[in-house]
Formats: sequence, structure tokens, C-alpha cells
Amino acid sequence: MTVETKLALSAEEVSSFSQSNNEPTWFANLRATAIEKAAELPMPKPDKTNITKWNFIEFPAHTVESAAFNSLDELPAEIKEIIDIEGQENLYIQRNNTPAFLKVSEELQSQGVIFTDILTAVREHGDLVQKYFMTEAVKVDEHKLSAYHAALVNGGVFVYVPKNVVVEKPLQVVFINDNEEASLFNHVLVVADSNSSVTYVETYVSTVEQSKGQANLIEEVVALDNAQVTFGAVDVLAKGFTTYVNRRAHLKRDAKIEWALGLMNDSDTISENITHLVGDGSLANSKTVVVGRGEQKQNFTTEIRHWGKNSEGFILKHGVMKEAAQTIFNGIGKIEHGATKANAEQESRVLMLSENARGDANPMLLIDEDDVMAGHAASVGRVDPVQLYYLMSRGISKAEAERLIIHGFLAPVVNNIPIESVQAQLTKVIEGKVR
Repeated sequence: MTVETKLALSAEEVSSFSQSNNEPTWFANLRATAIEKAAELPMPKPDKTNITKWNFIEFPAHTVESAAFNSLDELPAEIKEIIDIEGQENLYIQRNNTPAFLKVSEELQSQGVIFTDILTAVREHGDLVQKYFMTEAVKVDEHKLSAYHAALVNGGVFVYVPKNVVVEKPLQVVFINDNEEASLFNHVLVVADSNSSVTYVETYVSTVEQSKGQANLIEEVVALDNAQVTFGAVDVLAKGFTTYVNRRAHLKRDAKIEWALGLMNDSDTISENITHLVGDGSLANSKTVVVGRGEQKQNFTTEIRHWGKNSEGFILKHGVMKEAAQTIFNGIGKIEHGATKANAEQESRVLMLSENARGDANPMLLIDEDDVMAGHAASVGRVDPVQLYYLMSRGISKAEAERLIIHGFLAPVVNNIPIESVQAQLTKVIEGKVR
């Protein structure tokens, strides 16, 4: 049974938007099919979180026009803090829905690396984008929100690293939200061809305190044989968004991905981070930190699914909850039949700073093969009074001692963010949220 939903944009409006961007026929057709499916498909059902009354559909404007930045000197001070103005060689900035700044080194261009906004890539690198856009990692028809995203994509990034190319310096992307009317249907597609290597780091920053829009973000990583991808992200979106973010990877033989995610939104959020270890010998290491506050409701699912033999998956999730925040942490290690010698390990720990905060850690191991290794650990609790006493006995105030314990608790992920300025920004955001 399907239930029709009235969407914010009609099929005609989606077609008009596609035409205004001069998109190729294949992408226009993808949008048209997706908007039809979005009206009929069911919503996703995150475990232990009821989202039936959440508004993922309505918004004031699909796109807003924003001025580009002629130079980095024009950036707001808080954005300058997360960019090495002189040293960052490869940088893309999106302002709401507008590609606002792009800098690509000559070295990267000479290597054949593509680093550009997603809608330019659709026009100029259509064959590559069509091959990987929602064909392997995420599918258009998974549920209502994936189809809605495909129909309404209005920003994002495309990265392609050719065979045997090693990108030595990180690619940095900053998504700025400074218009409360803006909705973000960003699509990020990172393709690392065989024997290649790349580090990609993105930051979502709201400079408005309240949003009226939607954030429906899908980010795909496709790593072919023996490719290595490091993917760092810091999300700091404003209260008022209803945020759905799906970061997913599809790994071939001997490919490797390192996820380092700092999820600091002030909005209600549903987040999925799923990696499919399709090839033999593939490896995923997923590290996530979360801070919830106010009356936020959030659900974070991290899953590593093993299809290939000798594949390895490691999940580490640390969360801090304060005030009346409610968060579900789902960790799933799934070993499919035939994935012999696979290893699935996970650890989820939640620290609660107030009586009304709630954090639930739900580790799951789903194993359909005998010759494997798997393990999990989970804990939910408050600041250790022994640690607190030890620090206070050294003359440290209770507030400062608690702050130090929290930073130590979150450090395993914070220290893995690849760009120092972004790492510093994440530390600053954590400071602001937990004090």
C-alpha cells in the first residue's frame, strides 16, 4: 500500500528547475522519475525514533540566490577560522545554494582530478556522474527522502580521482548557510578510482540562529580496487532545520575508508553512516562524536555491512547529552553469508550531563557466516566521580575538571579530523555546547 504525499514542488516545477540549469536529458529524467516516486514511497523508519510527525517535506524556498565571494577576504570571520587562507590549495565554498568560490591547484588539474560543484559536473562530466550518481551507494527509490533528494538536488560537490593518482593535500569544502529561508538538498559524490588516494573534509556552518528550511543531504563515496579515502565532516546546522543526512560508502577489493564525523547540529536530526564492504580485503573505520542539547531529538545509525572475505569494520561512537536532549545511537555490524574471515567490531559510549538528558546505545551484530570475528561494547552513564575527584584534588575546579573529562572522552574522533583548522573549529563548537 502506498500513501500519496503532497510535496512542496510539483513535477512541472522540478522540470523547470532542471531546464534553468541546462541539465542533460538523463538527469532531467532522473529528477522527473524521482519526484513521482517521492509522492508514493514510505518514509524511512529509523530504529527507536518515531518521525511520523517530523516535517521533512515543506519549506519556504527551494533555492535562494546568494552573492559569490570574489576573494577569501570577503568571508565572515567565523568562516575564515576554518580555512587556511594562504595554504589551502583546493577549496570549494557553497553559500546556501550558490557555488560561491572554487580554487583548484594546477597540480590537481594536471593529474586529471575533478573537483567542482555537482550541477557543473552533471553538465560537463555527465558520463562519469551518471555512472555513479545514486547507482551503487544510495538508490533513488530506497524511501521517500532519498527520492525527494534526487528530485530536488540544488547543490553539492563532485570529486573524481583517476587511477593511480595520489592526492597529497586535503580537498576542503565549506557549506555556508546564512539565509534562514534556504533549504539544502546537497549531493556529494566522491569517486576514487583504482589505486588512488584522497582526503576530503567538509564543514556545514549556519551563521543564522534559526532556519525555516530543510536539510536533506546525501553523500556517496565509491572506492574502487585498492583505493583509499579519508572523509572528514563537521556539521553545525541551525535549530529549525529538519535534517536528514545519509553518508554512505561502497568499497571494492582492498579499498579502505576512514570516516571522522563531528555531528554538532542544533536541529532535530536523522543521520545514517553506512559502509558496504563489497570487495575482499576491504576495510572501514568509522569514528563519530555527537553533542546534543536543548530539546533536540536525534537518531544516529552507523552500519558496516560485510560482503567481501577478510573485510574489516570498526565503529567508534561517543556522544554527550545535556539538558533535555534525546538521542538514539544504533551501531550495526552485519556479516553476510560468504564473508568468511570478516571482522566486525564496535564501541558506543554515551555521557549524560543532566537528569533530563537521554542517550540510548544499541549495538547490534547480525552474523550469517561461521568463520568470522565480531565484538561490541556499549555504555551509558554520567561523568566518572573518581576522575572528577582526582582532578579536583589537584586544584582544578569542578567545571574545568568536567570540561577536561568531556574533551578526553571525545578526543579519539576530534583528533582524527584531517585539517587542523577544522579540528580546532570542532573543538570550539564542543566547548560552546557543553559549557
